[in-house]
Amino acid sequence: MSLDPAVRALLDRSPDAPARPLTAVELRAAFAASRPQPGATAPVASVTDHRLPGGLRVRLYLPETSGPVPVFLWIHGGGWTIGSIEENEVASRAVCAAAEVAVAAVEYRLAPEDPYPAAPDDCYAVLEWLAAGGAGPSVVRSRVAIGGESAGGNLSTVVSLMARDRGGPPIAAQVLICPVFGHPDDGFASYADFATGYGMTADAMRFFFAQYVPGDWDDPYVLPSRSDDLSGLPPALVLTAEYDVLRDEGEAFARRLSEAGVAVDLHRYAGQIHGFYGLYTDLPASPRSHAEVAGFLRRIFA
Repeated sequence: MSLDPAVRALLDRSPDAPARPLTAVELRAAFAASRPQPGATAPVASVTDHRLPGGLRVRLYLPETSGPVPVFLWIHGGGWTIGSIEENEVASRAVCAAAEVAVAAVEYRLAPEDPYPAAPDDCYAVLEWLAAGGAGPSVVRSRVAIGGESAGGNLSTVVSLMARDRGGPPIAAQVLICPVFGHPDDGFASYADFATGYGMTADAMRFFFAQYVPGDWDDPYVLPSRSDDLSGLPPALVLTAEYDVLRDEGEAFARRLSEAGVAVDLHRYAGQIHGFYGLYTDLPASPRSHAEVAGFLRRIFA
């Protein structure tokens, strides 16, 4: 289908690309300054920030319900280089309230100052913290799902691989939204079809890879598509955007998961661009995607 008119309007009012390439620090500042301000947010019982050993920050959202609840470990996007907990406030609150689960959003270390494996190590540390009861008695430490958008989707599956390979804490499910599973030079058609003009560009992804891991892209903990064995991973909900460079690799990976015996729900959001879930929450598709994630988590934890 053609671009959603709301998406077209968003792209039309987006600022022009800078006249020169930005450094990671400059890009973070520009992203923070231009990030859409959240509108109305769903009510939750509480929002608290926690500091893990080493200073790692986790924001915990608790729903307005009685009794301990399962927890959804959320990992923000940004090419492992930009982004923060704050950009997903609307989505985190929406899922917390609608699914009646806790949401634990992690502020992992960013590249290039802290390149791979800092980000997956941080996210795995939060998984272990949750499984050890670090979030307190309001959270059922044995009922953990994981999810993220873009680089956060990549890290969600990487942490799932790490947990499987290490005999680590069990993960009930993965939520993978516009995830990064391959490299820009892997030959997927969506990288050519949507290289420019749709928000996330092919060159931006190349920049992010250069910051995150300028060397070995064959490590499955960098790119899960390089894994020879996807069996034993948690059930997955995979959401892709029609007009996104990452569309084809996300859908190809979903098919590989299914072939490996993993239960997979795959849904392409027609007319949408990268960021429709957690960043551009004024788009009509955004609350629909929050409701789909919440419904998936309710089924998983039923």
